[in-house]
Parts: sequence; C-alpha cells; structure tokens
Amino acid sequence: MTTIINLCTNPAFISIILLCILCVRKINVLLAIIISTLAAGYTAGLNSTHIMNTFISGMGGNSETALSYILLGAFAATMAHSGFTDVISNKITGVVKGKKMLLLTILTLIAMASQNIIPIHIAFIPIIIPPLLGIMNKLQIDRRAVACVLAFGLKMPYIVIPAGFGLIFQNLIADNMVQNGVNIARGDIWKDTLILGFGMLAGLLISVFITYRKPRSYEDKSVLTETNPDSKFLPKHWLVVLAAVVTFVVQLVTKSLPLGALVGLGIIFSFKVIPQDKMDHMMNEGVYLMGYIAFVMLVAAGFADVLKETGAIEKLVNTILPLLPANIYITSLIILIIGLFITIGIGTSFGTIPILAVLFIPVCIKQGFNVPQMVVLLAAAAALGDAGSPASDTTLGPTSGLNADGQHNHIYDTCIPTFLHYNIALILFALLGIRLFH
Repeated sequence: MTTIINLCTNPAFISIILLCILCVRKINVLLAIIISTLAAGYTAGLNSTHIMNTFISGMGGNSETALSYILLGAFAATMAHSGFTDVISNKITGVVKGKKMLLLTILTLIAMASQNIIPIHIAFIPIIIPPLLGIMNKLQIDRRAVACVLAFGLKMPYIVIPAGFGLIFQNLIADNMVQNGVNIARGDIWKDTLILGFGMLAGLLISVFITYRKPRSYEDKSVLTETNPDSKFLPKHWLVVLAAVVTFVVQLVTKSLPLGALVGLGIIFSFKVIPQDKMDHMMNEGVYLMGYIAFVMLVAAGFADVLKETGAIEKLVNTILPLLPANIYITSLIILIIGLFITIGIGTSFGTIPILAVLFIPVCIKQGFNVPQMVVLLAAAAALGDAGSPASDTTLGPTSGLNADGQHNHIYDTCIPTFLHYNIALILFALLGIRLFH
C-alpha cells in the first residue's frame, strides 16, 4: 500500500500521467507539456518562478534540434518553389506506367531520401503524392499500403542511419544517455539500433506483400494541384541537387545539420534559384512547415529539466524498482509499452526521448542492462507510437497527400495500418535485440 501511495503522489508520475491524458483528450501538445510541467513543479513544492526559470533554461538543450527543423523547412520550401518537385512528379508518372511495385519502391526511396539525403521531412508529400493519385487509382493500389510505405521511409532512416534526421535522433539518444549517467559515443548508436531497422523492414514487407496486396478501387476524382505538367529539368534544378548534396556532405563532416542546411540555402539564394526578394517568404514558410515540431522539441527538453529539478525522478525509480521483475525481458516489455503510450499521446519520438531517458535509464542501470541494450530500449520506446499516433508527422504527412481527393481516412487508412505493422514489429525486434546483446 505504501508503494502505491508513493507512486501515485510522485510529481514525475503525476505529471506524465497528466500529459498522456491531456494528449489523448486532444489538448494541444505544447499546452499539454507546459501544463504537465507546472503540475510536476507544484506537486513537488516548487514556486512558479523556480518552475518557469528551470523550464526555460532547460529548453536550450534542444536548441540545435529546433534550429535544424526551421532551416530544413525553409530548404523544402525553396525546392517546391523552384519547380524541382514538379519535375520529380512528372518523371515518376512517366517511368512507372503499369508497374505497381516500381511505384511503391520509388515512393519508399523518396521518403527515405527526405530524411537523410535531401532532409526536407514530410514537405514533399503534399507536393508529389496528389499528382500520382490518378495512376494509383488505375493500378488499384491500396492506399493503406502507400501509407505504410511512406511511414517506413519517414521513420526507419532516423532510427538506423546517422545522417539528416537520423543524426538528430541519435544525437538526442546519446546526449540524454550521457546526461543520465551512461557514457556512449554518438557514432555507436546506429550499430545498436540496426536491429530495429530490420523490424521496420519486416513490417513493410508484410504490409505490401500480404496485408494490402489485393487491388482496391477508388473513384477517379480530379485533384487540383499546382504541378505543371510541362515542367522540364532546367539548369536551376541542377543547382537544387548541388545544394542538397552539399547539405548532406556538410552535415556529415561537421556533425551539424543546421550548418548543412544553412550552406544549402546559401547556394540556392547565391545562385538565384529563388530570387533574393523571396528570401523572407521562404524562411516564413520554413517556420510554417516545421516550426511547430521545433517548439515541441524545445518544451519537451524543458519538461525533462523540471522533472530532474523536482528530485522526484530518483524517488520514482526507487519506487518502481521493487515492482519490476528480475526478468529483463518483462522489464523491457513494460518500458516499451509505456514508451508506446507516451509517444502515441505526444506524437513525436524526438520529444519523447528526454522524458523516457530521465525515467528509465536509471532503472536500466539498476537492473543491470548493458549499454547496447539501453540504446535499443530507449530508441524503440521513443520510436514506438510515432507510427500510429494521430498527432505524428509520420501519419499526418501521408494522409495530407493520400487524402487529396477525400478518399483516405486518417485513422483507419493511415494510423491503424502503420500502428499494427510497425509498432508490433518494433516491440518484437527490440526484445530480440535485448536477447542478442545480452
């Protein structure tokens, strides 16, 4: 009884449960995190000034991530306004013709490239996908398969590949592990998370070749897009390619995604691919595309700092430890399910990392997990729910393109299919990774 009382009155426990409830009740994520931060501070006896000062100073921990999102949003906007994405859509239509699997393969590769090689995230989807709905209808492709394909391309690279958004994700894992007492080099993360990539691949193959392989009919409705069917590959588009390549190389060499994006933007504006008088508009559009995600990253880091400041984390760990079984697999499963629950509510795996690290790295240390096991567990627990969450870019992005003609339901055609195929696979392969790294 004492254990239950200690758990239920713990500021960290109260605030995280509150955060989950608020997110499930569809309260704005930013507001939900701020409200939960205040709840953590007040229940720990901190005054308002102390809470807010700690919260604001803690936000700086994710400042590099936030800046990366803003600059990459601007980079995506310049690509769209240069006409580069129009050319890509037209080329895909011409190459695919009647080949269903070729189309799905191309979309998978484009989605993967949007995370690493040309790191523009989901910005390509509402530009490239709507013009392709007509050929999808002719091939009778089940759009749930396309949603799974796009979700795979948006999610798998950041889990496994240490470039682009993968560099952000894996740096967050390394930084938060170090902050919680575990020394690990950033360059070692991908070696441990590779097993999770195989899990994502298994989910993709099952969705395409088994679950959604049968033809599905859709009405051939017209979709109004800004795509120009007569667009050709012009010299300025080679400059866009050059800017993307330089962005990729710079962020690999310097380990700084913001610097890479800044250099890429510099090339585009220096060579007047986009007129200089539109620079302000491009930056504003970048903020519009990615600013919300950036602020979620910032407030999540501030929330984690307040949780540490309350001193409730150590008490929570000491309260949970006696309740956890000695079996590391059952302990891992419990941690993964909690991670799934939190990320489903928050909708961002990146913002979940600081919260999960604060809670579970101390538990893992005391339970005897080694470093690779902790990496797998933290990465999987954070990534779980990113596919399947109604508030996640991994689901909102595909729906924004596939529902351009009003025939694709966000929950039933994107969230549920991606949830089933990727979250189950991640749990199973995370447990397999715990076994392999034992």
